Amino acid sequence: MKKSIHVIALFCITAMPCLLGQAAAQAPHPDTVKAGIYVTSIHDIDFKQNQYTADVWLWLKYKNRAFDFVQNLEIPQAKTVTKSFSTIDSTNGRYYLLMKLQCVMSDTWKINNFPFDRQTLRFSLENSQFDRHALVFVPDTLGKHYDPRFTLRGWNIDSFIVASGIKQYETNFGDETLGKPHTEYSAFRVRAVIKRDASDLFWKMFLGMYVAFLISYVCFYIHSDNIDSRFGLSVGSLFAAIGNKYIVDASLPESTSFTLVDLLHGLTLFFIFLIITSSAWSLYLTKQNKIKQANKFDVVAAQVLLLIYIALNTYFILNAKNA
Repeated sequence: MKKSIHVIALFCITAMPCLLGQAAAQAPHPDTVKAGIYVTSIHDIDFKQNQYTADVWLWLKYKNRAFDFVQNLEIPQAKTVTKSFSTIDSTNGRYYLLMKLQCVMSDTWKINNFPFDRQTLRFSLENSQFDRHALVFVPDTLGKHYDPRFTLRGWNIDSFIVASGIKQYETNFGDETLGKPHTEYSAFRVRAVIKRDASDLFWKMFLGMYVAFLISYVCFYIHSDNIDSRFGLSVGSLFAAIGNKYIVDASLPESTSFTLVDLLHGLTLFFIFLIITSSAWSLYLTKQNKIKQANKFDVVAAQVLLLIYIALNTYFILNAKNA
């Protein structure tokens, strides 16, 4: 009995490596696809339509002819893809595909700190017919990935990263042979972080708002007896600030969060309201024959409101720029 146990144990020790090696040989190994990209232009950044346009050179190196990236190339976030050029060569059983693409990409924009915003542009590609068990991407990191001579007007490129990853889909795309509605595809990903150079744009968009505030602020230097002039300027500046906000909002997508644009316009409207309230109090003092008190109140209120308004604007703007 002991001899039989020893024989069985010896057989397991000698046979196990062979069995494991045979199982490993039978296990499927996905083919690698070396992918590289060179961006020649990014333009037509459209905040309202949540899109931008990118011109890129894309190259792929692989051995399996069935991958056929000319037909099976999938760019999930693209609205439209135009192939203006493509060529494929075969050397020593390896295929080299080079193509020029123009893609209108769909993306979401972060406008909380607009116009001092930082945006992330994403570009990814997959093979629509082969999942990660048959194909995996390996990024070609040699050299630069974008033309340093092209510049986005009003933007600076902070970083540009290429990498590979796995895209998961919670569906089997109608394939009943899969045990559960879950598939995974290898993805080649590009992420570019850009930051807006917004000094000129800021004044272009908010100059009308600040002029409206200053027009209202002038009321403090009009004698409180001229009630029509003081209230007329304040109410006019109030509508001017509201109109400026509608103009700015027209160029931005809808947002449920409170943005810098909303904050600065809301702050301006609130301070115009305080100026109108101060004018009403000054008029009340004048009607009580307290002319000196009314004049003193106008001087003090003018300095205090102006300093607080400037301080709050500076704080919120610097906070947005450094975010």
